[in-house]
Amino acid sequence: MLRELPPTSTHVWGDALVLQSLNLQGSYSQAQSFTGDFANTLNMDGTVNELQVEVSEAAVECLSKVLSLIHGDWEQRVEETLEIEPISEGVDLDTPAASEVHLCKINVKLEDIALFFLSSVTGASVLQVKALSIDKGTESFISEVEMLSLVVVKTLEESMKLRYNISHSADPFLTMSRFSTAFFVQGWSFEVSSFDGISVHWDPASHMHLYQHTQEALFLLETLQKAVLLPNMGRQTPGGEGRRSLDLELELKSVMFRARVGTKKIVQLQVDNLVYSLHADHRLIQSSQLVLSFDKHDIFFMKGVEGKVERASSALQSQRGWWESPHSAKNELWVVRFFSIGVEFPFCYDFSQTFDRCVTVQKWLKALHRRTEPQKGGETVESLPPDLLLRVTHFSFVFLDNIFEVKLRDDYELMKDESKESAKRLQLLDARVTALRKQHGELLPARKIEELYAALEQTNINMYVQRSQRLYANTPMRKALLTWVVTDLEVMASVDPSVHGVENVMKQMQKMDPFSFLPDDGLQLTIQWFRNVKFAAKAFLVRIRDYPRYLFEIRDWKLSGKLIGAEPDGSPRARRKVKISLGKPWRDILIERNMPPLKWYHEFESQISLFTIVWGPCWDPAWTLIGQAVDLLTKPSGDPSPPLNWWDKSRLLFHGSWTMDIEQANLHQLATEDPYNTTENMHWEWNKLQFIWTNCQFVFKGDLDVNVRTASKYDDCCFLHLPDLCIIIGLQWICGGNPYDHHIVTLCSPDNLETLPDTEKHDSYKLFRSENVNLSITMDLNRSGRETPEPRILLYSSTLRWMQNFWATWTTVSRPICRGKLFQNLKPSKKKLSQHYKQVSFNPTFPHIQVHYWASFAQQRGIEVQCSQGHMFTRGTQRSIPQGDTVLRRPISEWNVTEMRSDLSLVTVYLMTSALEESAEQRLNSQVTKTHLLSLQSLSYQRQSDRVEEEVSVKEERSHTHRLCLVDLRASWTPTNRNVAFGLYDGYKKAAVLKRNLSTEALKGLKVDTDLQTKKPKRPPLVTPVPKLEDGKPERKSLEGASMLQKLIEETDRFVVFTEEDSGVCDQLYGSAACQTDDVINRNWLIELVNSQVMLRGAETVGCVFVSASKAQLLQCLHHPAWYNDTLKQKTTWTCLLDGMQYFATMETNPAEKEECQLWLEVKNIEEHRTRVLDSVAELMESGQAVGGMVSTTTDWNLPAQCHQTQQVQRIISRCSCHMYYVSYSHDIEPELATQIKPPEIQEHQKEDLLKKQNGAVDTFTLIHHDLEISTNPVQYAMILDIVNNLLLLVEPKRKEHSERKQGVRFQLEISSNPEEQRNSILHLQDAVRKHVTQIRQLERQIYLIMKSLQDDLRSSVLMKQSQDLQAGLHQEKMDLQAKSEELNILIRCFKDFQLQRANKLELRKQQEDVSVVRRTEIYFAQARWRLTEEDGQLGIAELELQRFLYSKVNKSDDTAEHLLELGAFTMNNLLPNSLYKVVLRPQNPSQSARQLALRIFSKVRPPVGGISVKEHFEVNVVPLTIQLTIQFFRRMMGFFFPGRNVEEDETGADEEDKSKLVTTGIPVNVKSRQLMVPDESVTLSSATLSSAKGVSGGLNRGSGVRRSFRKLPEHPVDDIDKMKERAAMNNSFIYVKIPQVPLCVSYKGEKNIEDWKDFNLVLPCLEYHNNTWTWLDFAMAVKRDSRKALLAQVIKEKLRLKTSSGLEARSKNTELKTDGPLQQQEEDEKARMLIGSKLISGDKASSKKSLFGKRK
Repeated sequence: MLRELPPTSTHVWGDALVLQSLNLQGSYSQAQSFTGDFANTLNMDGTVNELQVEVSEAAVECLSKVLSLIHGDWEQRVEETLEIEPISEGVDLDTPAASEVHLCKINVKLEDIALFFLSSVTGASVLQVKALSIDKGTESFISEVEMLSLVVVKTLEESMKLRYNISHSADPFLTMSRFSTAFFVQGWSFEVSSFDGISVHWDPASHMHLYQHTQEALFLLETLQKAVLLPNMGRQTPGGEGRRSLDLELELKSVMFRARVGTKKIVQLQVDNLVYSLHADHRLIQSSQLVLSFDKHDIFFMKGVEGKVERASSALQSQRGWWESPHSAKNELWVVRFFSIGVEFPFCYDFSQTFDRCVTVQKWLKALHRRTEPQKGGETVESLPPDLLLRVTHFSFVFLDNIFEVKLRDDYELMKDESKESAKRLQLLDARVTALRKQHGELLPARKIEELYAALEQTNINMYVQRSQRLYANTPMRKALLTWVVTDLEVMASVDPSVHGVENVMKQMQKMDPFSFLPDDGLQLTIQWFRNVKFAAKAFLVRIRDYPRYLFEIRDWKLSGKLIGAEPDGSPRARRKVKISLGKPWRDILIERNMPPLKWYHEFESQISLFTIVWGPCWDPAWTLIGQAVDLLTKPSGDPSPPLNWWDKSRLLFHGSWTMDIEQANLHQLATEDPYNTTENMHWEWNKLQFIWTNCQFVFKGDLDVNVRTASKYDDCCFLHLPDLCIIIGLQWICGGNPYDHHIVTLCSPDNLETLPDTEKHDSYKLFRSENVNLSITMDLNRSGRETPEPRILLYSSTLRWMQNFWATWTTVSRPICRGKLFQNLKPSKKKLSQHYKQVSFNPTFPHIQVHYWASFAQQRGIEVQCSQGHMFTRGTQRSIPQGDTVLRRPISEWNVTEMRSDLSLVTVYLMTSALEESAEQRLNSQVTKTHLLSLQSLSYQRQSDRVEEEVSVKEERSHTHRLCLVDLRASWTPTNRNVAFGLYDGYKKAAVLKRNLSTEALKGLKVDTDLQTKKPKRPPLVTPVPKLEDGKPERKSLEGASMLQKLIEETDRFVVFTEEDSGVCDQLYGSAACQTDDVINRNWLIELVNSQVMLRGAETVGCVFVSASKAQLLQCLHHPAWYNDTLKQKTTWTCLLDGMQYFATMETNPAEKEECQLWLEVKNIEEHRTRVLDSVAELMESGQAVGGMVSTTTDWNLPAQCHQTQQVQRIISRCSCHMYYVSYSHDIEPELATQIKPPEIQEHQKEDLLKKQNGAVDTFTLIHHDLEISTNPVQYAMILDIVNNLLLLVEPKRKEHSERKQGVRFQLEISSNPEEQRNSILHLQDAVRKHVTQIRQLERQIYLIMKSLQDDLRSSVLMKQSQDLQAGLHQEKMDLQAKSEELNILIRCFKDFQLQRANKLELRKQQEDVSVVRRTEIYFAQARWRLTEEDGQLGIAELELQRFLYSKVNKSDDTAEHLLELGAFTMNNLLPNSLYKVVLRPQNPSQSARQLALRIFSKVRPPVGGISVKEHFEVNVVPLTIQLTIQFFRRMMGFFFPGRNVEEDETGADEEDKSKLVTTGIPVNVKSRQLMVPDESVTLSSATLSSAKGVSGGLNRGSGVRRSFRKLPEHPVDDIDKMKERAAMNNSFIYVKIPQVPLCVSYKGEKNIEDWKDFNLVLPCLEYHNNTWTWLDFAMAVKRDSRKALLAQVIKEKLRLKTSSGLEARSKNTELKTDGPLQQQEEDEKARMLIGSKLISGDKASSKKSLFGKRK
């Protein structure tokens, strides 16, 4: 049907053909060629305007009917022609003679062309071309197209407006501005070139319309073919198989493909300069740039893209050569090259949603266009995938940072810099104003100055604004949060038929992952592939923000191995449905997505030249943002289960092994809170590292060095060197099922959940999710057995302090970053791996190791520990304690060590010292002196697990938690060791004190509240009847005291001292009684020493003393908390048991042994005594186990004395035992245990134990020695005194000086009464010390930088001069810091003591509370026998025996103390041969009861007042004594204790000196002063001048006569504070002193018979003193003076009794002795002089003879 044309550029639906104009011109000719053939030539030119062609079902149906009619007529004519002229059989239709040659040239131009396809279902498709030119020649076919567009019309109207201009058209599906095509017959090639861009706008609805239109068009085309084509048209002509393939060349300037995959989700691909070449032997694709955008964000950038397909190349042959037995030697290779690949993800962009939508659309397209694969033999034929070679010159992956935070930090840095610059401007202005004032004086107006400063302030503001505006003018703004860069990347993957296919892949999976077993019903996979992979990269770098250190740095990385990707086919429940909207007339399509993830199976081997990891807590905030960005990359599975942690996700996805050989591996742990710091870190350095990662196990093998990197001279300190180290880290996952069975995880869609109880939540990972993990670390040194350097540990005190700061930095709790409603992040916080550990075990083993510790870099003092072999095992458990609070808080992680074992062999500890001075340039000193401190043959430590203790039967005794056993311990303590040890301790103490004094806690809690009475809470009333028991105590005390007083009165005439009880004293001691209770809940420590010995060496004597014990035990027990009065306390007891104790000492005055060759006791002389066979002469010559016996020594471990030239030592104390007890009480009780204990209900007549009687819970120390057998000669005694005085009790001079300074500060604080002024002075001193510390750190950093510069320029004199100046300044700063720190420490301690004293005084003044005992000390000896011998050690001089010796000290809450010394009995025997008296000293009544004491001394001490010790009560009680003395014994004893001294001359001098000492009593004394050998001017000084100058007047009694002690004048002036300190140190205030009378029975044997005494009965009078301030010497002189005066009359009486008896004898023999009168008188005078002294006999000359109580003159 023909009708008139529609309007211009309008198409009416139903018009099959619309043609506006047609112009055709042509010519036809026939010519004969040179070959004689005839060629038909056709030339045609034409133009067509506004051509519209519509294809529809109706039009095709009509056309097919017309064509069928035409086809029927034409077919009838052909048959008739064939009947008339049959074709000859010999004619070849393919020859040129049989066919005509046609030469056709066509040139047609078409404008405004539109091709319409009208669908019978929905919509239409419109193809519009603005202009089309066709130029067909004899050898080519060329066409040019301008403005081609493809539009999908989804809704039809009556007509459609055509728009050929692309800019005015609607959003077309396809747009091509201008392109050309060319086909060349000669090369059988086809070329397409695009001069402008090509754009495609795709969406699922348009795609579905096009798909529907294409299917209908194919159906219509098939209908036309059936109607038009001949039946034999489909037959192939002979020779068709040999045709050439078509070559294709495609060049496009730009291609833009935009796909709308969701409502607001758009993906766009932009390709520039695309070139595609397809040839028979290869294919090639190239592009200058490729950009892939998601939601208008450019994410992927690729430049220099090139891809080609190769079928035969060297790279392919090498790739195929990996296979052990390849089934296919050749395969297609795809080679893809990129010059650069860039990936940038914007901040907080959810990439996973769009990408997941793309995958869904891709699966829909795959299902829509799926084709059936050809079948062969009933099985699907799978073609072999090609190999792949990927090369990337530069790859970068970037997470963009928050712009606000970037600008915030840049502004902060700008403000810091601008503040410094403004300060400089202010200084310049101040200098200028100062100069103007000097120039103009008072004429300079103040307003002008104010204007200048105001202008400066405005200038600062303007400068800041200008700099802020130009902040990013020169340098671009940082935008990267994380940057990952890979250079020279090459990835190659190949496949072989032997591993291709489901069955082959499954076999390889089981081989790589043998720990997990496949399900019983088999494993169905939707994705499975196997590749041999090769990977190589020049550099692999990961950086966080603009931090100066890389997070990961890998150089020259090569990797090869096998890789499998497998995705299980989920069950129907494990399929989630995603809806895709296609529009009408189609319904929404649901696409099933497989929920199980893609799993990776690998078996890799790699080689790396450098591997570096840097991490620190300061990077944690940025890493949290990175974690949030990573969460936006991958969409979580639709399963409603709680998400897996990263470790469980890794267990689920990755399986197999990985081996890495690394030349150098580094781990830097940052030690500061500044992420830009590059100098402070701990460096773990591995050399030749071999890393093996298998399932749940990591193995590290190599040489490990751990270095401390710090900007000081301690930089590059290798404090840990472990060669040939093997570390095995094992992970044991605690799961509900098999931790290796990852196939058990079955995900479930939210729509297919099972019905569960309300209390139970769905969890698809329930059986696989790990509840906790057990970590085991095993370290083995020298596992390979090859010769390596000895492992060593090098530590400095500064290094240890650095490690403390390092540990504090790494244990800080991270803060939440970008969480909460404000940041739209309400996800629960992720659990850290450190919180997931349940049990951690550490098991190191080493054959030998050395540990060096130095107090400073100069290595002046240090410790060296050598261990030959050792093994340790430690296991700890972690428990998470939730915090019950309304605020959501992290649970508290509590670590407990449950088991620990350690075995060490041949351990030796040395103290090292050097005399060199400390300097910054000094390195390791080779002139180090080592002295032995400690050595032992073996050390065994074991900590019992709490779980094991619970399993022990109740009947069995629970073992101790800690058990330590030391075998053959050898310790030496010498003056050198003491000096080094004290030096080390002093350095440690100073550092700890400095840290404590500079902390904010130094002055907290020191303010004294004057309203203490009103503010202090009152105690609640007691529920228990304990106060009633306390009320009853005084009554019982009074009764017991009355009965004791009555007994003392009754026994007054007996002159004895009584104690309450003496039987079983050991059991009645407080310490032993407290340690023997049965309420032990935990036996904590058990330390055992087997065959231990200690060598002691003095400073002034030559020789040493050995102290040994065959067995020693130290036990610590924790007792059940109990109520003491009204307080719940926890009791802890320590018990020390020493068995087989012996003391040995050298004999010679000049022994041959030296410190370099230390002597030791043999083990046989230390171990427990047992009967042994004497099989050698040396053993026969030994003296056994008796005291005084000689034993041999050795110099090496357990070697007999015959192997060495050693000397013998003497046993000075035989085998004995010693018990020590210590009891402490504390309020630190576990809350759970404290709540279970209720106050006890005590009955009225309930018996209390010893500790709850009067004093309650008191910290007590008790020492018990049962029997002591002692034997010493004078040399050994002097040696022991030297050791005690100069080694054990020596006070360091610096400590003494420190004490004196502290005393001075204390007096200054007492003088100053304002606490706030004292506090302010402390704060100012703290600031000064902090400045010194800061200055030292700055100087150390400057020296460090200069030393680094000197490494590059060693000859720089300027740097050397700067280094020397800085080192001198550093040394001076350290000296100033030390002085200021000591001053600050003294001031703070004195200030605290002063404030506490004030608080106590206020407390005592406002609240009168009961005084309680706070500490008790007890020392008890059952029996001690001391034998004094000659220098040979065998011949005895005397023997002293002491019985029931007890000393106790009680400290009370009011700062008072009570001292008590009791001695049950004592006896001194004379062992000299032919001695008249065998017993020198003993009580007069040796058969006294056990309740009586021979000596009792009691002293009650009050707190010092003004530094003067106050003795409130001092009493001495002694039983009647019998003294029997000879002059020979006296001289031998004096020679023993004072060898080399003239006794008589010393006694005379001492008597004269006693007269000159200060003695102050209640009785005036007149004694002549002794003339001193001092200059005359010092003697003429007045007593007042001496008192003020010498500072001794504090010891005077104001109401009595005074004699002053003359002292040496001080060389320097002494201030008042020093005077007060000296007085306080010298004097004691005796309030009450009592010494009851003591009867004596004295016998004396002199050199002559006239000097002999026989049973003189004397009585020492009762002495009492009240309110005297004395020194101890003053007290002794007062007692001596009063005793001498009282005994004088008794001596005269005894003398007269002797004269009376002698006179009677003289009368009876008068005649016989008459001539001997003068001789008798002389003898009597001599006796009188000896007995009563020469002072009482007038006319006698001075004599040098010694009397018992005085000296003659």
